[in-house]
Amino acid sequence: MFETFRKNFPVDSMVPTDTGNFSLDTKVSGLNELLTSFGGASFKHGLYRIIRAQDVARWNARVSQGFPEFTGRITCFAYDWQGSAFAVDTGRLEQGEPGVVMFEPDTGEALQIPCNVRTFHDIELIEDEDAALASDGYAMWREAGGAEPAYAQCIGSKKPLFLGGEDAIQNLELSDLEVYWHIMGQLIAKVRGLPPGTPVRI
Repeated sequence: MFETFRKNFPVDSMVPTDTGNFSLDTKVSGLNELLTSFGGASFKHGLYRIIRAQDVARWNARVSQGFPEFTGRITCFAYDWQGSAFAVDTGRLEQGEPGVVMFEPDTGEALQIPCNVRTFHDIELIEDEDAALASDGYAMWREAGGAEPAYAQCIGSKKPLFLGGEDAIQNLELSDLEVYWHIMGQLIAKVRGLPPGTPVRI
């Protein structure tokens, strides 16, 4: 499993995992193998990263703050350069396995991807990398002199798109992942259900 992904997404760096006896049994086909084989790995210089098993619970809580309807249903496994989280959702099946959901802190949207964890890595990321990871945007950020985010960082929006922020390089900055998601999660929860244009105090 993940042979095609391995060939097309070589690991460029790896954050060490917990040296203790930490283990995580997701009971999802392929997900344990993904986390065991690639946990903490960076691909294409921070474009895409697999979460360490020891950090999965923290990511699940982080995402559920902004998207409470998914609480108890998701297991996060990866994130991209913008901090968008990828998770499997037991509430939806794709080819008999939990489907992948992408949670975007910048837009406040949860996007259903018609893949399971295996087809997402071996087909979706290979055939449509830009749609899945906004790789063209990352290339523009890097060409403009933008930094490569570390494991605990992302390139976040100064003003999120769901609050009228501009989809431009000038609106991006290197951010601490935990702080960024904490702020965005609170804002997403605050504006949910409000009519467009409603003033929101930040």
